[in-house]
Amino acid sequence: MKDKTLQLNREQARLLAEIGAYLRCLRQDQTLSLEAIAATTLIPVRTLMAIEEGNAIQLPEPVYVQGFIRRYADAIGADGTEIANAFPAQSDLRSPKPTWSSTVEAQLRPLHLYLVYMLLVAGAVSGLSYVLNRSSAQAFRYANLPQQPGTGQLPTQKVELYGPPSPSQKATGGAAGKVADKTATPSPAVISDKPVRIGLALKAQSWIRIVADGKMEFEGVLSEGAQQTWAAKQQITVRAGNAGGVLVSYNESPPKLLGEPGTVEEKTFEAQSQAEANLSERPIVTASNLPGL
Repeated sequence: MKDKTLQLNREQARLLAEIGAYLRCLRQDQTLSLEAIAATTLIPVRTLMAIEEGNAIQLPEPVYVQGFIRRYADAIGADGTEIANAFPAQSDLRSPKPTWSSTVEAQLRPLHLYLVYMLLVAGAVSGLSYVLNRSSAQAFRYANLPQQPGTGQLPTQKVELYGPPSPSQKATGGAAGKVADKTATPSPAVISDKPVRIGLALKAQSWIRIVADGKMEFEGVLSEGAQQTWAAKQQITVRAGNAGGVLVSYNESPPKLLGEPGTVEEKTFEAQSQAEANLSERPIVTASNLPGL
């Protein structure tokens, strides 16, 4: 008779340890303290700690422990009645018929619930990580593209002009309706004796827009390593979404970076005016070639 009683007590202690570990995991996942649970359930902290640790010595009779388990589980959003029923409150000394609470399925149910809960948490974390990574990638891609008018605030940009301002520069905005496919490779203009010649070499992928003499010549994305040239009679405006990845050569001059990496830059290259050309061709007058000296 004594051995049978001890066996039942061991079974209760084993179930108490499993249920206590399960409740502790649920509480820690919700970042709740034992003090907060005690304030909600009016159960002393030492009793809650004994339940989590499966310390039967610090707990009262099983019928009271079953009530504590139910109140504890309800406080953290679990099914308190179902979890409490998994803990046998009575130690029947007779050979009982198998009941739901004494079957293997019922004894393992809290462990099954814990495994399902952990799988749900892992799935939620994986899904959230995927969404955040995808959002970050889209934000980085669109950060390199200039916003279209009317969609919000335009990105900060620097505009530099090479040569004197020309009235034809104001007409460049009206030709924005002609846009090439962003993934297509542009057909470079045939380089001739036009006074404005621009060469681009891509160190990194960047969105590019080229306006030559007020006419849209190209708008799209050029990959790393791409090289293109354009020529115009009056001026060429170059706008890049990733200025640090674009090398620009003006009239066969040494190539220079258009700007800093990740910034939107726009520069206009103009033909040398006739007045400047005449000035550069005018001979230099010195004292040695003055008449009478």
